[in-house]
Amino acid sequence: MMRSLRSVFASRNAKISVALAGCVCFWISAASAGPRFARVGERTQSPPIGWVQFCQTYIAVCDTTPLPPRDVVLSDRAWDDLKRVNDWVNHTIKSETDMDHYGMIQWWRYPDDGIGACHSYALLKRRMLIKAGWPRTALLMTIVHEANGEGHALLTVKTNRGEYILDNLEDRILLWSETPYRFYKRQSQSDPNVWVWLNDVRYTAAIRTSSLR
Repeated sequence: MMRSLRSVFASRNAKISVALAGCVCFWISAASAGPRFARVGERTQSPPIGWVQFCQTYIAVCDTTPLPPRDVVLSDRAWDDLKRVNDWVNHTIKSETDMDHYGMIQWWRYPDDGIGACHSYALLKRRMLIKAGWPRTALLMTIVHEANGEGHALLTVKTNRGEYILDNLEDRILLWSETPYRFYKRQSQSDPNVWVWLNDVRYTAAIRTSSLR
């Protein structure tokens, strides 16, 4: 029988601490082809239906007050924390669509039974990092589009070195601009119940270049 995720969280979180200062010595691509920070647009009319569903179930998680935006200073230890959480969740949770799991097209929940869709992976990573002391304002649920147009959810981690992505489809932690996705919208830094549009300049530039040919 799989151990309770709650007990695993406790043991894992005891080993995870946030370093909000220090020099980053691990390898980060200095020659990244894209920007390190996404361009944030206007506020969306409403949060995604999945987040609304989530807040109806996990009322205390969403019952928050706005906070000043805060990025994490990406030290060696902070990077190790991200890797540890991302690897553990990606290799512990079984991937399954909400339709197969719950009989619903979309149903955002924590994967406390060990099963979940992409948003469940991201929500769990967010919860584990917040419990370990990471600032909520640096951990943003994000909606992107895959190359085939399908929607996909992941976690954006805002740091002083750029915005990094924790993705259940990728064990590597990449800058947002190094991923194959088109970024659509995400939580605002100050209020998780407010979502903002993302202006993915990579696709805007590609369209402009194509029009000149």
